[in-house]
Amino acid sequence: MNIKNLVIFGGVSQNPQTKALKEGVDVLIATPGRMLDLYNQKFINLSKVKYFVLDEADSMLDMGMIHDVKRIIKHMPTKRQNIFFSATMPKEISKLADSIFKNPKKVEVAPVSSTTETVDQSIYFVGKKQKKDLLIDLLKDKSMESVLVFSRTKHGANKITTQLINSGIQSAAIHGNKSQNARQLALNNFKEGKIRVLVATDIAARGIDIDELSHVINYDLPEVSETYVHRIGRTGRAGKSGVAISFCSMEERDLHKSIEKLIKKKIRVVKDHSQSTSANDVSTNDKNKDNRSNNKSTTNNKKNTSNKNNKNWKQYRKKTVKKVTDK
Repeated sequence: MNIKNLVIFGGVSQNPQTKALKEGVDVLIATPGRMLDLYNQKFINLSKVKYFVLDEADSMLDMGMIHDVKRIIKHMPTKRQNIFFSATMPKEISKLADSIFKNPKKVEVAPVSSTTETVDQSIYFVGKKQKKDLLIDLLKDKSMESVLVFSRTKHGANKITTQLINSGIQSAAIHGNKSQNARQLALNNFKEGKIRVLVATDIAARGIDIDELSHVINYDLPEVSETYVHRIGRTGRAGKSGVAISFCSMEERDLHKSIEKLIKKKIRVVKDHSQSTSANDVSTNDKNKDNRSNNKSTTNNKKNTSNKNNKNWKQYRKKTVKKVTDK
């Protein structure tokens, strides 16, 4: 069976792509922006599409491509088979699915919960404002040859990258607000060793496939515990060893507990580090919380005892007054 397929995407010349389109294709794999562009130029006809597959739907939402996807769908026949693939199901993606699906079948895969033994995991308790300084101190170690740093937000990724560059550490950010060319350039420079630090958001990092990644650093702990397993799974591949380092501020202590509960093991705590004094509020918080709980319990016991004594005293006085009145 001879099936002709074609891949089209932006950031490169469209001429080879349009030439191949004129010869006809059975399967077209495309980024939404380039597909919409070539459709508007009359190089693509979507009126006979039978199967529509949307891969990495949440990634497209993160990268601002979802509006182009909605425009493309309007040009397709209403009668077709739709298939969505998405690691997560944000509200906007759910709304899109509801608008085009009719009685869909939903298939869910159980999230992973185990980490590989080839990855050395550790966690640093550190104040939120001191994370930057701790990261810079750790990166002074030249044995950290290729480092993937995870930020929770796009703005955070940009900020971290700027701080590293200002400290003389060559790095680049990769996230949804970056153009295709900028993302590809950053990734190529990282793979070729021109920069040793790549700062990324979770969704943008999905397409990153690097065989020899020495370190993963969770600058921000993920809000979804399973994401931690995916993050650190990018190092220690093919039987090689890897290192996963996590920063934990006081605001993230519950995320830390959730991760340990998921992976069913304690992550080694590094207590002696350059910013350890800023971590006192984090490491002692649980102890203080327990003390407050005990103090509260003691106070409540005292209060209950006092109330009980007051109640007994009132009953005693009532009986005494009654006896005197009877006499």
